[in-house]
Parts: sequence; structure tokens; C-alpha cells
Amino acid sequence: MRIVFLISTVLAGLMASPTAHADPYRWCAVYGGGNDGGSSNCYFVTIEQCRAAISGNGGFCAPNNFYDGRPVTTPEDGVRSSRRKAR
Repeated sequence: MRIVFLISTVLAGLMASPTAHADPYRWCAVYGGGNDGGSSNCYFVTIEQCRAAISGNGGFCAPNNFYDGRPVTTPEDGVRSSRRKAR
């Protein structure tokens, strides 16, 4: 009986866990670092934000390879329910 309870608990946890979502940020600022290498910051929604971040610092803006264009939803958003009335 314990095994059945354990298995059902694990399966319920797997089904209830949130799914992974892609990165919502489209642009990365890539900063030059000379011999020490550089760094990047991929938290920019628009290219203008990225350009403002590198202004005066050097570097360039590059597309984020993890951005896929899908809207990001969180578990707090909940399940959307249809407002249609059943006929």
C-alpha cells in the first residue's frame, strides 16, 4: 500500500510541476574584456535597451539564442477559462 501511495504522489507531483519557459529577453549586451575575456547580459527586451547599456562601455548587442518569441506564462497566471456559454 505504501508503494502505491508513493508512486501516486510522485506522479501527481510530476503532473503538477510547472513547465519550463523560454527566455523572454530578445537581446544580449556583449561587453569586451580584452585578454580577460568578456561578459554578456541577456536581460533586454528591446535593442534600444541593449544599446543604452553598452553606450560608453564598449561592446555590441547580439540576438539572444534562447529567445523563441513565445509569450511567457507563469503558474500564477492560472488556466484560462473560456467565457463562452454552453448551448
